[in-house]
Parts: sequence; structure tokens; C-alpha cells
Amino acid sequence: MHYAYKDGPSFEENVSFPRAAVALDPGKHEALEQAFKLIFLLSGISYYKLYVPRRVVCPAFPLDKQTADFLNKIYYHGLGEFAYRNNVSVSKELFVCTQDAPHHKAVKVALKDRSLVPVGGGKDSIVSVETLKRNAEDLLLFAVGNVKGVAEPIRKSIETMGQPSVIIKRILSGELIKQNEKGALNGHIPITAILSSIAVASALLFDCNKVIFSNESSANEPTVFLGGQAVNHQYSKTLDFETDFADFTKYYVSPSVEYFSLLRPLTEAEIARRFSEMKKYHNVFRSCNAAFKQNNFERGKTWCCDCPKCRFVFLALAPFIKKVELVEIFGQNLLDDPRQLDGFRALCQEGVDKPFECVGEKKESAVLLKSLSANSDWKDDYIVRSLVPDFPLATENLASFLARRGPHRMPSRYRRGVC
Repeated sequence: MHYAYKDGPSFEENVSFPRAAVALDPGKHEALEQAFKLIFLLSGISYYKLYVPRRVVCPAFPLDKQTADFLNKIYYHGLGEFAYRNNVSVSKELFVCTQDAPHHKAVKVALKDRSLVPVGGGKDSIVSVETLKRNAEDLLLFAVGNVKGVAEPIRKSIETMGQPSVIIKRILSGELIKQNEKGALNGHIPITAILSSIAVASALLFDCNKVIFSNESSANEPTVFLGGQAVNHQYSKTLDFETDFADFTKYYVSPSVEYFSLLRPLTEAEIARRFSEMKKYHNVFRSCNAAFKQNNFERGKTWCCDCPKCRFVFLALAPFIKKVELVEIFGQNLLDDPRQLDGFRALCQEGVDKPFECVGEKKESAVLLKSLSANSDWKDDYIVRSLVPDFPLATENLASFLARRGPHRMPSRYRRGVC
């Protein structure tokens, strides 16, 4: 895939798939062509953000208004955090339509009744896979790595799951790093949108009629508001994005591939409760971002214990896993470390900015922490003693955050074991 700035740097990114197990008929070739176009258009966000131009054109193929509108929304909201942190503006009308571009009609294809399930190395995809295994679903696990393969937590999770898997390689342009070193902008992108497009292409190649992600209801909460506009670190994990992407896939790629999240009716707290019972994964999973850095040599081998994700996952699991076991998983007790006070306050205290990370709702974190004040194992730990006494957000009990939520897009067939 090739990208370039007018009179500026150019880039080549490569996404490689293993050979498909079955022959591809003309219908699948047509659907794949559309899926590959979608990968190309969404992956471009990695290069667009370097200098944030006011317009993007696509000379490779015609771009109709519906596709442009779809992309404009993803780039605008998906780069909300990036724009906020870099103090730049992303246009709401970014992509230039091709005059009189035809509306592409998606093609139906014959696919097996099998689910492609992305594995991220954390607790969420583990809960999804184990739920689907209990329902005797036919699964193909999916992950995206680089030239060296996938991150260790993903590899170990897949091995423990014991299901067939496919690994896709995404190789970013080396020019990207060079431009960053020259001062180009950097920051968060809606990576789940890119992975979703690669997953849809993989479903077509490897004979799956469903792509099932593991995004929960807590992802819908904005991180901050700026001038009345919601800025959400997890935009591409929200129900809003899920709906838009599923509709686009249905009408532009193939109605034969269904895209949804299995965990949308659940909170982070309920996912943590379920994961607490899956002991064979406790020393395998890792949500800390240090384990997933692009540079393999910089990847952490353990929980860093000093980031919002480490704090939140520790907090979410504390009510459900024995203290000695949880401390063994992380290597230390984050709730009895005074240096962690401001970090936990950002997770759950009103009036303090929520971290730009994949963490639970503010109120959810407050309720989780408050529940520990009645737990003999945790009540005397420094963070619990320091924060719980003044907690206006913790007006509900923990049970209310273990209940199922709506709305969601999960088909009725999959509600058994989830709802």
C-alpha cells in the first residue's frame, strides 16, 4: 500500500496474509478487493497524522460520497485524542470524493459458519474465546503481528486457548519513524478500526462468516470533553464505531460477513469477574502496553506496574482474586504503594482527568475501589484508605456493575453464556 504527500515524503506499508486454505471464487475475489481497499484507506491514518493535511485524495480508485463520509467520521473521531494532545485540528470533511463515483454493491459469498476472533493478549478476548468454546462454536483465532511475529502475551494466549489460528503481518513503512525523528507529529490512532478491516479480509480468505471482537460497554464512555465535543481514547471500540463499521461491511464489502462484539453487554468489572475464574490464563495474559510496542526489543516482559492499564486491571481483579494470587501475577501490590495515589485518583475521582487509556468508567473504578474498603484483605491498603473516604461517584454497589447492559448488536444465538 502506497501513500504520499504532495511534494513530500512517500511511504510503503505491507500487509501479508498466509495462503487461503480454499480456492477463491469470483465473488470472493470481488469482496476481497473491497476489503483490501478498506484496509488501504484506514491504514492511511498512520501516515496522515504526521502532518495533518486539510485534504486527502485517492487516485488509486474512485471514492464515492458514502465511503468518504464513513472515512471522515473515523479519522475525525479516531484522531480526537491525537488532535487534543497535539493541539491540531482534523477536518470533518477530509476525504475528497471522486466526481460521479459509482456506489459499489456488496456481493454475497458462501462462507462456513465459523467465527474469526481477534486475540489481544488481555483478559477480554480470553473471556470471549472461552465463552464461545463453551457454546461449541467453530473458531479461528486471529492476530496481527510484525515481521518478528506477535507479542508474547498474544502468542501465549493463543497457545493456551488450543484453537486453530491465523497470524497476519503488518509492516509499517520505515519512513514513518524517519519522519517522526524529523519532528513530524505522533500520537494515538484508532488501531481497532485498522485491525477490523484486516479481520474482515481474513474472514473472507479463511472461510469465516463472522468477525467477533471483545469490546465492552465501558468503552463507550468519553475520556474528556472539549468544547462540548466528546474525545474518546477508545472510539474504535465503541458501539457507535461498531455499528458504522458493520453497516459499511454489509453494504460495501459483503453481507455474508457479520461483525459485532461479544462483550458489549458487559462492564469491565463483570469481564474481570469472569476472567478471575479462568486460572490457566492468570500467568499468561497481559494488558500493559509495554508488552505491545512496535519495536520488539523495547517490549516489556512483565507488567510495568506504573501505567493506567496496570492500575485499572489490578483494581478490576482485586474484588475477585485472592490478594496473594493477584500480587503474584503483578509482582507487587499496587494498592499499597503511595506512589500510585495520583494514578488511581485519575481512574476514579471526580474532577480529575481520566487517563487516555483503555480503562473502565470513572464511576465503575470508584465503585470497585469502594467495594475493597469492606474487604478485610484490602481495606487497610494505602490507596483504599486514602481515596475511599471522599467518593461522591461511588453511589452504587458493585452488583450494579455486574449486571448486563444495553444496547448491543449481538445476535440472539450468542446471548447464551453472555447475557
